[in-house]
Amino acid sequence: MGKISSGIESLDSLIGSLYIGDNVVWETEAGTSGDIFIQKFIAQSLSEDKDILYVSFNRSPQSILLHTAIREHSEKLTILDCFTSGKGKSDRAFLKFYENNKQSAPHVIKVNRPGDISFFSETVNSIQDKFSEGARYIFDSLTGMQDLWGDENSTYKFFTYMCPRLYDLGTVAYWILEKDAHSQPFKANLRHITQVVIELYKKKDKLFLKALKLDGRTNREAFKPHSYEIEDNNIFIVPAKKEPAFDIGGQIKNARIRLGMSQKDLADKIGLTSSFISQIENNQISPSLSSFLQIAEALGINPTDLLQKEKKRDEVEWLFKKDNALQSLFKKEQGYSLFNIVSNDKASAYFTVIHPGAELYKHFLNNKRDELIHVLKGNISVKIDASEKTLNSGDSIYLKHSLPSIWKNTSDKEVELLVICI
Repeated sequence: MGKISSGIESLDSLIGSLYIGDNVVWETEAGTSGDIFIQKFIAQSLSEDKDILYVSFNRSPQSILLHTAIREHSEKLTILDCFTSGKGKSDRAFLKFYENNKQSAPHVIKVNRPGDISFFSETVNSIQDKFSEGARYIFDSLTGMQDLWGDENSTYKFFTYMCPRLYDLGTVAYWILEKDAHSQPFKANLRHITQVVIELYKKKDKLFLKALKLDGRTNREAFKPHSYEIEDNNIFIVPAKKEPAFDIGGQIKNARIRLGMSQKDLADKIGLTSSFISQIENNQISPSLSSFLQIAEALGINPTDLLQKEKKRDEVEWLFKKDNALQSLFKKEQGYSLFNIVSNDKASAYFTVIHPGAELYKHFLNNKRDELIHVLKGNISVKIDASEKTLNSGDSIYLKHSLPSIWKNTSDKEVELLVICI
């Protein structure tokens, strides 16, 4: 898949650029200036002479034009206005746009029944058919869709239909949502399907960006919080402060504090300055071997104990968080996703998600071990040999000699399975 630019050089560098086929979900908080990421993407797409469909549920065409300032490229931009007859309730103030801009620069299509999902989907598809290859898409608000359509399930159904379609068409699409307006399960389900998820949030009046999912990228730096600044309509992403490979300074500081010693006390014991000890504890400098051994002796600690990596307070070897498992994609094929929880010579465990309406005419896991499969959530039909049974939440099956030939999820919800291989 070919790389393309987001229009923001520092973002491209951080996430390894966008790829043809990417659906990018932006989870935003109020006040994070997410609009500028859209503006830069539009400007970049227009510079590449790409068709753009801007689907608006949250903004009037007039507002979009004021924020994007792209009138000189009007022939490449199509605005699908789902706002005026949706949230705008066909108010006279919004309808005036069409009276005053009959020869308006961008091509604007007013959807008269945006609340009719089938009609809306057909409208989007008919526009897609007219676009040249490599078109770009912006859905300005999954939240606005949800507000208009009444529930998360309808919005999720549309997303699960449109997202793979856009991927197959070789497009790049931005999907915007207000993260506090949606449930955690809804956001988690979107992350299963889409290729890229980026979060924008505020903390102590600073703006931060971090990736929640980057399909096919190996650089993990993007998953750390990065502050960003906006100046003169440009975005500057500030590189995250790199943590030292090993926090020896922190280990020394913790040991000193446990003994009730000040930095001066420790410095006096080994003939160094308080400033030198402070620099070591903050990992600004590394102690020489001689100084390190002197410090260990002054603290009354075996030097090897200071070299033991300290675990985070909430980190233990026996705990496997679901959020961590969902970042360890093992296999993804049509109808299901498989995530690795743990794997070793003796046993392995997987978290499996069977997508709504999926029919799998094979088993989703290939291995030579016995399997215990437990249904965590939902109902699913399984066929083993000549027998077909329905498994409900809480049911389990044990596979020793035979493997399932068919899995069917006939519901409109995901089914979650825990698979343990022994």
